[in-house]
Amino acid sequence: MTANAPRKAVILAAGVGSRLRPLTDLRPKPLVEVNGTPILHNALRNLDAVGVEDVTIVVGYRKDAIQYACGNRFGELEINYVESSVFDRTGSAYSLWLARDALLSGDCFLLEGDVFFEEDALRHLMTSQATDVAAVAPFDESMEGSAVLLSEGGLITSFRMKQTAADLVADRPRLFKTMNLLRFSSSTLRTTIVPALDNIIGSGATRAYTEEVLADLVERGCLGLAAARCDDLRWYEIDSTEDLLIAERIFAGALAFDRSGLRSKRRVQP
Repeated sequence: MTANAPRKAVILAAGVGSRLRPLTDLRPKPLVEVNGTPILHNALRNLDAVGVEDVTIVVGYRKDAIQYACGNRFGELEINYVESSVFDRTGSAYSLWLARDALLSGDCFLLEGDVFFEEDALRHLMTSQATDVAAVAPFDESMEGSAVLLSEGGLITSFRMKQTAADLVADRPRLFKTMNLLRFSSSTLRTTIVPALDNIIGSGATRAYTEEVLADLVERGCLGLAAARCDDLRWYEIDSTEDLLIAERIFAGALAFDRSGLRSKRRVQP
């Protein structure tokens, strides 16, 4: 374990996942499978592999299904749950605010529950010498959502929300997609992130997204957030059925993982 390896993680997994219906009619989005492996199981397996010990999952929509699928332990991980009772009318910043006790307990990984990714994405975050780091990858034509601009030194200088292929213009600065995988230090969480969440939720902006909070902090110079470039890694954020098909192509032939977090003997068929 490196000096920059948090022992704790928070996963935001409360949303409805309406764009994945009918797959999410009876199950929450984090349990949708990519070639036989639930998105959330893949995240937990990767966290376990890099030495994380405690994970807090924020649940809401069909929370019982997530609690049943993951239990109180997954591999060597101890799992705790925080419930959002208003998941259908709040944004991810509210879910993160609900997990503030976990955020105040030490250095922490922060993950969205709809990202399927390789273990090395977490290792890229760990090996960065920066205090606070976000995983990013080049924005391409298949992507949409939040993006960032980087300085020559690899710091995130600003966020760009709701980006699409139309924003990839040759004479503009290069865009990088946020992977929604981050590492924060205990100090930053205590002095910057949690107070910012307290302020925005206290103001009544309960529909805000985590990226909006981070964007405001970066642009006001309150947060120095470095970028961990993951250009060479496989990953995908899964918001729609089209995204799921892309993710299954990217990870075709990957090994499946069972509930214990151990590598299964069978190989997933593409």
